[in-house]
Amino acid sequence: MLWWLATVKWGWIAPTRFPTPPEVLDALRFIHQEGYSNGVLFKHVLHSLRLVAMGFAVAVILGVSLGLWMGYSRRAEAFVNPAFLLLRPIPPLAWIPLAIVWLGLGDGAKILVILVAAFVPSLINTFTGVRQIEPHLREAAQMLGVRGWALVREVLIPGSLPMIFTGLRLSLQASWTTLVAAELIGATYGLGSILHQAAQDIFPAMIMVAMIWVGICGASTTALLGLLEARALRWRPTRENS
Repeated sequence: MLWWLATVKWGWIAPTRFPTPPEVLDALRFIHQEGYSNGVLFKHVLHSLRLVAMGFAVAVILGVSLGLWMGYSRRAEAFVNPAFLLLRPIPPLAWIPLAIVWLGLGDGAKILVILVAAFVPSLINTFTGVRQIEPHLREAAQMLGVRGWALVREVLIPGSLPMIFTGLRLSLQASWTTLVAAELIGATYGLGSILHQAAQDIFPAMIMVAMIWVGICGASTTALLGLLEARALRWRPTRENS
């Protein structure tokens, strides 16, 4: 309502700087029916979702696995942590030029950058979750003969699961942020491609359409992750029951 009042009713904001709701609806109708930046909206959304899913999945597998290993073994922490501390301060977007050199302007470079961005939160939170497990739980399990993969499956993963999901949420957020930045360079399809083309065309309404759909996709995937977390952590008491 405030958006409509400021842009249409009172004219406080010029349409060239911020689009009106009717202009955004027209842009949405145009990209849905006619297409923009090499494709219709559905095609762009699916492409961005696929890139995020691939980069996020690989990052989670690597990050959670390495975090469990480092949390379980002091030797693994001593071996991996120096390299990790060296690479961690490098912003994920700084990997874009190197990813392009390695993999070109295709989807592989974008997936690599998403992977780098999503890897760090999943690793850090998994490692922290393992180290926060009460020592007596691990000692009791080891006294009962639970060792190796059985210890990881029965003690470390369940005990660190809340922190693991915290890392997954942060990794998912980083994936979407990095995707848009990666798609601004050399992308043929995707929501970032729409943003890049609309900026070149000075098309504020289309920029707003792409931004809205980035928010919709990010919120939807976060909600799905929340449902998975609630299902996996059904044993954890809620605030009402605590």
